[in-house]
Amino acid sequence: MKKLVLFEVRDRIALLTLNRPQKLNALNYQTNDRLLDLLDRIEDDPKISAVILTGAGERAFSAGGDIHEFSQSITKGTDVAVKQFVARGQAMTSRIENFTKPIIIAVNGIAFGGGCEITEAAHLAIASDRAVFAKPEINIGIPPTFGGTQRLPRLAGRKRALELLLTGDPFGPDRACELGLINKVVPHDDLLPEAFALAERILRHSPLAAARILTAVTRGLNTTIAEGLQIEAAQFAQMVPTNDIHEGLNAWIERRPPAYTGD
Repeated sequence: MKKLVLFEVRDRIALLTLNRPQKLNALNYQTNDRLLDLLDRIEDDPKISAVILTGAGERAFSAGGDIHEFSQSITKGTDVAVKQFVARGQAMTSRIENFTKPIIIAVNGIAFGGGCEITEAAHLAIASDRAVFAKPEINIGIPPTFGGTQRLPRLAGRKRALELLLTGDPFGPDRACELGLINKVVPHDDLLPEAFALAERILRHSPLAAARILTAVTRGLNTTIAEGLQIEAAQFAQMVPTNDIHEGLNAWIERRPPAYTGD
């Protein structure tokens, strides 16, 4: 049976590849579930410290939800549609957003609907100069369902997000970068090398510190400053008893590169 998400590890970096190129890597239910299973495995593996997620083929990162499949859920009524489609998709993007290891999206082509929502949820994203983004759900009579009505306004601002959500118009990688949806646009052939280079820059540092930063930012983003500062202090407190904090301080004092062990 064809694997719907490919998985390999290169020097502490997991590379996940959505693998339905003939369907523009549309997110059917099995693909969604496979991605969640792999993230569980990666999170529990101390030998993996970062994740890169991309799409197979030359045309798409992901064209979004599998319309043929979820239309069948809609014919079964509200409860089934929400459970099978909405809850599953929201669980996936929430898992990505709250993941304790850095997730970098390498957008190699079309990122529509759910593909765009994955990009919104991820910690970091780099796009090929061939990438195209869109929030096209309104074209089939639905709002975004994987978090797009919530995350895009937080990234781009209310009015700019609403223009994209209400028109469904596509936009290019430079616009996506301007909106804060991605970090960088690169030539298509440089996409994966740039994504791995970014991951390697992160891996120079303590994986424990990276996890604490991810948690502090994700949890604190939608709170007051006072609440966010409490979250920040709590994340720092978790680092104090670790070996990594002492290694980082000693290395700085001794003018040598640190050798973090993740404990």
